[in-house]
Amino acid sequence: MAEALRVVAAARFLIYSTIGIVAFFVPITISGRSTIVIDHIVSFVIADLFGFAQLVCVAFMAVGVIVPFTNGSWRKSRTATVISICQAGAIPLTVMYFLEMGPVAIMQPDMLPFLFEKLAIPVSLIIPIGAFFLAFLIGFGLMEAVGTLAESVMRPVWRTPGKSAVDAVASFAGSYSVALILTNRVYKAGAYTAREAAIIATGFSTVSATFMVVVAKTLGLTSVWNAYFWSTLLVTFLVTAIVARLPPLAMIDNSTKLRGDDKVGKESSATSIIGAWQRGLQVAGSAPAIGSMLRESVVDGLRMAMRVVPAVLSIGMLGLLAAKYTPVFEIVGYLIYPAVWLSQLPNPAEVSSALASGLAEMFLPAIQATEMPGNVRFTVAVVSVSSVLFFSGSIPCMLATDIPISIWQMVVIWFQRTFISVPFAAALAYLVMPS
Repeated sequence: MAEALRVVAAARFLIYSTIGIVAFFVPITISGRSTIVIDHIVSFVIADLFGFAQLVCVAFMAVGVIVPFTNGSWRKSRTATVISICQAGAIPLTVMYFLEMGPVAIMQPDMLPFLFEKLAIPVSLIIPIGAFFLAFLIGFGLMEAVGTLAESVMRPVWRTPGKSAVDAVASFAGSYSVALILTNRVYKAGAYTAREAAIIATGFSTVSATFMVVVAKTLGLTSVWNAYFWSTLLVTFLVTAIVARLPPLAMIDNSTKLRGDDKVGKESSATSIIGAWQRGLQVAGSAPAIGSMLRESVVDGLRMAMRVVPAVLSIGMLGLLAAKYTPVFEIVGYLIYPAVWLSQLPNPAEVSSALASGLAEMFLPAIQATEMPGNVRFTVAVVSVSSVLFFSGSIPCMLATDIPISIWQMVVIWFQRTFISVPFAAALAYLVMPS
């Protein structure tokens, strides 16, 4: 009987985990386009069912705006009040988008249409679809098995549990929204402390490799794609190891009793492959039925989409308006200037201003750097990704999670990541593209 149960556990562990790995991490070529399964599904819906995709986006936006005011959660804290009021602005923005009428400043192609079509609609699809496949990735022992093997590296270097290695890879292979669903689920389950969840969310949840291709194409870096990809990966993870040891991240509560249970703690000390296999089987054998896991994961994804979509539209628009029509990011650029100047990049004031605009939208620096020298374009391409945080996408997504981190903390972390990223990225740029 015990052997039969072990066989069932092994089958669940291998089959379900394989589905999760294929969905999130294995590029598949369809119609000449190579990307992960989730991205193929989202691209298909947007290309062939665009009207349906718009409807889904509008539904999430409307419910996300209305619910905080009906259940009273908008009064929960000052931050919740500000966010809820800002999100309400998504309704008139949506009306403007569909009527194609509104202030010229908002209706420019790189403003509201960009936000709606390139960010809000994809995010409204990625989150629930990603949540469906997430059940396979986190529910049947894969994270625990990987965590057992990676613990000896992840904890001393990045101050996070071994299972966070799955978070890191999910972000680069999928997207920050998918990775944040994963981080939030694990945090809510009590397997991350508040500090660990914050480090993972602000350090690994960057844009996907798929979007990095868009950045590379925009900046004429496709001929050095491999160098760009691995440089970005190296800089992002190196900066995360440094910023994890600085305030405000270092000051966030790291108590293992923070969530009122005993689930938070180190992975098994058995770091061998056999130990990882045994840990995976243990979790797979005790996991709920697949139907229950899928239902819970999808419901969680739907709830998160309702919080994220209106924030992407409203907060994202505020960020884009500030970047395009105010000197805010020129002023912020002065704070980054010393790092750019010390890196000996040409036109440091112009480069600093371009990098500062990444706080509004990570793609803005790439747009502004298209005519700059090769080493500057390479540096901008790397830093815009390694900075991780931006108001049109990742910041609203993080605010929609249960991770206790504020807007101002994220702005400080963005500055730290950007400032520290510049010299590392510039050094690699001089090796790859000296001019």
